[in-house]
Amino acid sequence: MKKAFIIIAAAACFCQARAEHSAWLTDLPSAMVQAKAQDKIVLLDFTGSDWCPWCIKFRKEVLDSRKFRQYAKDYVVPVELDFPRKKEISDDLKKSNVALKEKYQIKGFPTLVLLDENGKEIGRQEGYEAGGAKAFIAKIEKFKSGKS
Repeated sequence: MKKAFIIIAAAACFCQARAEHSAWLTDLPSAMVQAKAQDKIVLLDFTGSDWCPWCIKFRKEVLDSRKFRQYAKDYVVPVELDFPRKKEISDDLKKSNVALKEKYQIKGFPTLVLLDENGKEIGRQEGYEAGGAKAFIAKIEKFKSGKS
């Protein structure tokens, strides 16, 4: 009985984590509509989710943290623009991601680009930066206020 409970609890945690991660969009036009309607900013996460060690570390330490997820729920529409090596994504999504990589002149991963509700770039972080969710949220707030 105890073993079954542990398995069920672990499955529930996994499902919750997947549901929270699935809040990330992969379509910038939809994200822009949502941002405008909800008066939020858009966060573009250019990542190599299954091969880039700094991307994986940043996602684990910041983007998947409870603190950032709570902040994002109120202020951010997150968009994952993934360039995986093993994970399959559709050809249309690959083309879209490549076009956005070129548009925003992405040179490496991870790169995080913030857009206002009109699609104007208000800030970016290139590469991994230590400090966790608290530091990243503070950086976003500076970008939002125009004090970057």
